[in-house]
Amino acid sequence: MFISSNHTINKFVLLGLAESPDVQLLLFGVFLLIYVFTLLGNVGMMTLVRTDPHLHNTPMYFFLHHLSFTDACYSTVIMPNMLVSFISRNKDISFTGCVAQLYSFVFFGIVECYLLAIMAYDRYAAVCSPLRYVVMLPKTVCVWLVSTSYLLGFLYAAIYTGCTFGGPFCNSNVINHFFCDIGPLLKLSCSDRFLREKVIFAFVSLNGISTSGIILISYLYILSAVLRMRSVQSRSKAVNTCTSHLMVISLFYGTGFFMYLQPSTSHNGLDKVAAVFYTLVTPLLNPIIYSLRNREVKEAFMKHMKSLRLH
Repeated sequence: MFISSNHTINKFVLLGLAESPDVQLLLFGVFLLIYVFTLLGNVGMMTLVRTDPHLHNTPMYFFLHHLSFTDACYSTVIMPNMLVSFISRNKDISFTGCVAQLYSFVFFGIVECYLLAIMAYDRYAAVCSPLRYVVMLPKTVCVWLVSTSYLLGFLYAAIYTGCTFGGPFCNSNVINHFFCDIGPLLKLSCSDRFLREKVIFAFVSLNGISTSGIILISYLYILSAVLRMRSVQSRSKAVNTCTSHLMVISLFYGTGFFMYLQPSTSHNGLDKVAAVFYTLVTPLLNPIIYSLRNREVKEAFMKHMKSLRLH
């Protein structure tokens, strides 16, 4: 469907992941399960941290609580609309709905980037200065760091959304994606999008370099501290405290950089696969990774289950 340049678009059409009705029905079942388990995992992690005094008063789990909240919201921004489109065959999304979806998606994505960077610094403090861990990250500092993440998410989301919707859409209203994302939307713009793409690329690079830089520097210090440890047990404990975080970072940043640190002309069919991973699969895996790889979380979960059986 092509739209004339003097016509105001009031809706977009999302092509989604598949056109075949049978495949869409199959995808509905798969993604419904993913969404249900994503909510169960992340809400469960939030509940566990809130109810267990030890976890609640430890900086790492304070950050993990907000990461789980972000993941649950991040997935909810995209998944319900996609599930409805699978069963209703209606792939339309209003212009306002598309703006809101893009803004919310970017907001929670940016917050997650900064939370992962903060958690890297948290691991640095725990491994390199264990005796000063609580002093380096008191409650007020933790709250300030998380609040700053949300503020930066708010600002970045406004910039990205403003640049994406800053020109007329007169080429088409059909988005070759399963949600309103920056790249597919910019392709529909009929005005010169070069400057807007450069602004978005600059801020994505700034965000990516700043957060990944914090993560890299933190882990270089951690690696240096681990190599200086004489005890094998101490080394193993230090590595175990970082493994979960490293796995989550690899999943999120790997697919995110693939999507957003390349020009729009370089995007191809793999974009949807990468997008599925960092928008839908990563929020599902994060609580699983932290649950399976973290002794304190497992102990808190078992204690919580015992208390439920007693009641």
